[in-house]
Amino acid sequence: MTKFKWQSLLALILTSSILAGCDTLTQDNDDTNQNGTVDENGQVQISEMRVDVSSGITDAVDAVDEAVVSVINLQRMGDSPWGWYGETDAGEQTEEDLLQVGTGSGAVYKVDGETAYVFTNNHVIDGSDAIEVLFKDGTRAEATVIGADIWTDLAVMTIDASDVSTVAEFGDSENLTVGEPAIAIGSPLGTNFASSVTSGIISAVERTVPVDTNMDGEMDWEMTAIQTDAAINPGNSGGPLVNIAGQVIGINSMKISSSVIEGMGFAIPSNDAVDIINQLEEDGEVIRPILGVGMVDLSMVSPQQQQSILNLPEDVEGGIVVAEVASGSPAEEAGIEANDVIVSFNGVDVQNGIELRQEIYDTEIGEEVEVEFYRNGELRSTTITMRSSEDMII
Repeated sequence: MTKFKWQSLLALILTSSILAGCDTLTQDNDDTNQNGTVDENGQVQISEMRVDVSSGITDAVDAVDEAVVSVINLQRMGDSPWGWYGETDAGEQTEEDLLQVGTGSGAVYKVDGETAYVFTNNHVIDGSDAIEVLFKDGTRAEATVIGADIWTDLAVMTIDASDVSTVAEFGDSENLTVGEPAIAIGSPLGTNFASSVTSGIISAVERTVPVDTNMDGEMDWEMTAIQTDAAINPGNSGGPLVNIAGQVIGINSMKISSSVIEGMGFAIPSNDAVDIINQLEEDGEVIRPILGVGMVDLSMVSPQQQQSILNLPEDVEGGIVVAEVASGSPAEEAGIEANDVIVSFNGVDVQNGIELRQEIYDTEIGEEVEVEFYRNGELRSTTITMRSSEDMII
């Protein structure tokens, strides 16, 4: 027999074997489909097969979700047209006067004796007259805010530790890899959806995101954040973003929302958050150096005013106009005046208030820095000794 005929015969045998195997597999599958979900009377029944659904994500959630809480912002609303939120006949306000005005998320991260500590976002607790936290099992506990920081959007609360069963562990946000799993846990759209879990990946690290801290429509800060495509919705704010080990590697803070944008959520990196949380625990605030001036971006001043009021050279394209100088501030001591235009701080050119504020906060209290500014068209410089607001001379 020729080589060609041997090859043809072998191919025919192999093909027949494969087809026979397929027939056998198909017949077995048909038997399963016909008999696997019905009983002897032909009634549909639930399969007794049990599927092992454990995975890295389920293990991560199991490690931390008991520590995650809903954070409920309660405020006194004063007189109400319905009559149950106003003052009592005696003129005193009662617990019934408190109205839930917002919810967010948080997590218990430490227990010290009979006290447990919870982190959340500053904007979650802002304006509150009272705070409650809601655990996964439905237990409620009163919380006390011991510190908050508007610039990093972080807050720390304490609760009675008797209700705490699990404490969240912080992971290293400096050791993240783009593309690794990321899991968000919190209460999107309020307590009705408490302990919701969404998953995705780390989309990017060290993203710079403009932030409007005082809600005046102007961006006045830039946050360095972790970007994730895990779904983050209103109510997730303050909750943990965790890695596959169930460690908190970020605190969910914001998302970019638009009809043409999907999957862009941002979290405060854990390494940044821990430093702030420790300061809030100890001092109730983050003590930063200050300059002591009111600021207006030069870009907000018309070209005509730049010439007629500030007398700026035409080649000055950016800077910060000093609107006012606080009495006893480092700026006043250094001779800074209203209508001066700051263009450099500590050797770094600054174009706007965000850049200047970041440079100020990067200095140390007691440090001497050089500031360059224009006054009546003349470039000048002065040395400022940085102090905190607590050290201002009033």
